[in-house]
Order: sequence, then C-alpha cells, then structure tokens
Amino acid sequence: ILRGIEQRERERTGIKTLRISNNRVFGYYIEISKAQAHNAPAEYIRRQTIATGERFVTEELKAIEEDIVNADKNALAREAEIFADITARICEHMAEIQLNAEQLAFLDVIAGFAYVAVEQNYTMPVITFDDVIDIRGGRHPVVEKMTEGGMFTTNDCLLDGGRNRTLVITGPNMGGKSTYMRQVALIVIMAQMGSFVPAEYARLGVTDKVFTRIGAGDDLSAGQSTFMTEMLEVSDILRNATARSLIILDELGRGTSTFDGISLAWSVAEYVTGSHIRAKTLLSTHFRELIKLEQEVYGVRNFSVKSVRKNGGIVFLHKIEAGGASGSFGIEVAKLAKLPPAVINRARRILNTLEYKSKTDDGDIAMDNPQLDLLRLAASENDVNDGCEN
Repeated sequence: ILRGIEQRERERTGIKTLRISNNRVFGYYIEISKAQAHNAPAEYIRRQTIATGERFVTEELKAIEEDIVNADKNALAREAEIFADITARICEHMAEIQLNAEQLAFLDVIAGFAYVAVEQNYTMPVITFDDVIDIRGGRHPVVEKMTEGGMFTTNDCLLDGGRNRTLVITGPNMGGKSTYMRQVALIVIMAQMGSFVPAEYARLGVTDKVFTRIGAGDDLSAGQSTFMTEMLEVSDILRNATARSLIILDELGRGTSTFDGISLAWSVAEYVTGSHIRAKTLLSTHFRELIKLEQEVYGVRNFSVKSVRKNGGIVFLHKIEAGGASGSFGIEVAKLAKLPPAVINRARRILNTLEYKSKTDDGDIAMDNPQLDLLRLAASENDVNDGCEN
C-alpha cells in the first residue's frame, strides 16, 4: 500500500525525490529533498526539517499508520487468544498426547536402530541373565567407518564370572588395545539400548553399569594433577562397581614412578577380579609385569595385540590373541614418529641395559627386588656413549 501511495504522489506532484519512510519517533512520513520542498502540495503537513530536506505527513498517511499500529496490536492479541485456546485444548487431552508422543519416539528410535542395523550389517544380540559377555567378530561402530576401504579387523571377547573375569591386554601403542576395549563397552551398551550390534555373534548378560578409566586429563583449577584425576576415577570405580558391572581400565598408574604404577595397577586388578568386586574387567597396560597376574589371581587372563617386526620396524595387525606381549615396542613407535636417529639408538641401548639388569637368574622381572631403581640404572650407564652417533 505504501509503495503504491509513494508512486502515486510522485506522479501527482512531479517530485521525483519524494519517498515514504518511517522511524520510531515520527512514525510514517513523506520526505522531499530540500531543492523540491517548495513544490510540496498544500495538504502536506510539515513534520520535521532535516539537513537534506523536509518531512511531511498527510491525513491519509496518518490513517494508514494508525491501521498498521492497531493491526500489530490486534495480531498480538489474536495470537495470545489462539495460544490460550490451544493450551486449554492440550491440557484437556494431555494424557493422550503424551502417550502418542512416547509411542512415536519409541517408533522413531526403533526405526533408527533398524536402519543402522541393515546398513551396517549388525546382528541381533542374545540377552541372557548369565554373567557373560561373549562377542565374536566384534567391531567398533565408529572406527570401522573411518578405516580405509572399510577394512576393519574384527575381534572376539569372552568375559564371565569365572576363569575369564579380567583380561590383561598388553602390546604396542597404536596396536588397537583402546579400540578393542571401547568396542566391547559400546556393544554392551548398544545391546541394552535395544539395538542390534556390530558383531557376528553376541551373547550378553545384563550389565548394571559400565565404568571407564580412559585417557589422560587434569583439573588444574581444582589443584588436581593428571595422576590425581586418574586415581579419583579409579576410586569411584572401586566404590561403586558390582559383580554385574563392566570395567574398562585403559592404562593405569602411568603418572607416577614405575614401581608405584605397577603396584597400583596390580593391586587394582586383584581388587576388581577377586572377592571384593568380581567385575568383568578389561585392563590394558604397558607394564609387562602384570602378565604374572594370570598365575597369581584366578580369573585373570593374558591377551595381547598382535604385531610383527618387519624391515627394522613394526607392523600392527590389530588382532587380539591369547598370551602376553613380548614387549611394548615404544621405541619402534617413536621411530615411526620420526624421532632423531641418535635418540632412537640411545634409547635402544639404555633399554637393553635396563632389561638385562632388571631380570633375575630365571629370566623373570624382579618384581620383589627393592634394590631395583630404573632411574639410577639409566643415570649410571658409564659404558654407553652420549648417544650422538647415528
């Protein structure tokens, strides 16, 4: 309407600079440039003088402005009236609406589960009241989508309340320990959500809680170091886990001395596996000393991620197999990260010396030898040069 009036007034008055605008103070007005202001019709009422011209109103424009203002007020009043009516009707049928919403939400979730199960080749898990997690050909639902060509190495897992209560998983960094443990936890959670799972077969007992101690983080604002944060998480697990729980311990005791870390990891493993909790547990570690737990504690089994040495390096096969790892291969991983050759060679010589001095006559790690001090041994290597050669 306003654009039409503007065009009409331009043609009627012959003033090409005439335009209709508005602001919060003066409302709607006709503005004419200073050079053409003297040509304004007599019925124009001067409203304001500005640097570039004059502003006018007309009775017609004031009436339109009143209609617009009243229209806004009427629209708000009408909206409030409609909203109140809808609210009242909803309240009358609240129970039916909530029931329908709940059923539609359920159908939406189930439809999503079904779609993903077909698209990703998931299988229906068998849920039992047995204390068991039996997964064959398990996959990580996220990591498998990120692998090149969709090639993901599947793995089995058997946890129960008896001989296979705690799996101590050793092996190199980047070998797949963390992915393996996370996929077991995700499969358990997905199954109890009602979803099919990324596995060839899964028989799962009901799990009451899933506890995780994963990664390294601190809370400096609260005065808590990385190690303190780790210990607080472990404390929460030990106080709340039950025999029906699944515990994921991705490394334990790394933030302190070697002997402290081994001792804490050993003790925690005994506590969660033995009569205190008897929870199903996956524990990854670089402390090869923990392999001895299999002989010391009923319910502990050793597993490792398979890898092979090739051309002076290491190839990760990402396969979990029975038995402890022969090493952590940390130096090989450092080599893959392209640390300087001098650092790699020096590290190998120190490692060989430390491993030799930390073994007893029968070849086992001297766990009970209080005289063993790895830092002292490393500092006292007078028979090894400064590592500057390649």
